[in-house]
Amino acid sequence: MIALGLEGSANKLGIGLISHPAQGKPPIILANLRHTYHAPPGSGFLPKETAKHHRSWIVRLVKQTLQQTGITPSQISCICYTKGPGMGAPLQSVAVAARTIALLWGLEDKLIGVNHCVGHIEMGRAITRASNPVVLYVSGGNTQVIAYSHYRYRIFGEALDIAIGNCLDRFARALNIPNDPAPGYNIEQLAKGGKELVDLPYAVKGMDCSFSGILAWVEGLADRLASDENDSRADRLKTEEGKVVTPADLCFSLQETVFAMLVEITERAMAHVGAEQVLIVGGVGCNERLQQMMGLMARERGGSVYATDERFCIDNGIMIAQAGLLAYGTGVRGTVEDSETTQRFRTDEVYIGWRERDG
Repeated sequence: MIALGLEGSANKLGIGLISHPAQGKPPIILANLRHTYHAPPGSGFLPKETAKHHRSWIVRLVKQTLQQTGITPSQISCICYTKGPGMGAPLQSVAVAARTIALLWGLEDKLIGVNHCVGHIEMGRAITRASNPVVLYVSGGNTQVIAYSHYRYRIFGEALDIAIGNCLDRFARALNIPNDPAPGYNIEQLAKGGKELVDLPYAVKGMDCSFSGILAWVEGLADRLASDENDSRADRLKTEEGKVVTPADLCFSLQETVFAMLVEITERAMAHVGAEQVLIVGGVGCNERLQQMMGLMARERGGSVYATDERFCIDNGIMIAQAGLLAYGTGVRGTVEDSETTQRFRTDEVYIGWRERDG
């Protein structure tokens, strides 16, 4: 079976082609193409402009995918697209493209809507071969600690306000950090030069966490780096505690604080279910410091961490193709008429029929 996957829930448009050669064998990634819409520094990407970007690029990426792989439409078993969660206009623009392709290729009754979060998890499991891990899903729009049980991905804890990726993106705007290749990546590189740890609010509430207060605090510090005279950036500032800090120190401090929160709630979930493995997925999961901190915790528990690089952590079409093809293999079918999208689509709403009851 071969599936074409279309992802466009945020600013990244991804087209993927994947093959499941036989039961029990790993999937074969045939193509994994992506194009990103970058907003100007100091601003975020708007739904209207993002959707326009996706409409401009999706046809050429699909054509490039077929040319690169030599696969013809007659060989494709199903078309998979992101149903949600995500930004409304970009989701709808990609869904329209998926419907059009399905009609053109005679696959109008084989159109599979995929949960974006489940796509991340299944791609991570396929690449790392993690068996039954606790999953930390961290991205621009989601922050969740997840464990599998009884055909569902159960959410143990999550962000109560804004997602970790959104927190990092908005902080990047406060420091006027470029959005290319990604604001979180640029923060990570700056943080490597940070030495002074600034005390920031730490908001863990049971299995949940909160990032809006931390963001407001560091945004206030970032604002003080701006000169009132010419709006240029100062090199350093003095905190109320008397510490002299730089932009790199703020990036370093923010990362250390929010990642420590994520490690805490992940460890609590591991203890609850008796897991020895942690799988990190989502765009923020590319962060090497997060992987390092999670690895220290896991090793102290006698466990291990699984993660992937930016090819599969960052939103991509191949993860939608993977999750869609797994569902297709269990008999799930969809039509053009019922190929809706939704901005709110919980991870635990999806029936995971391709896994055993207990993992």
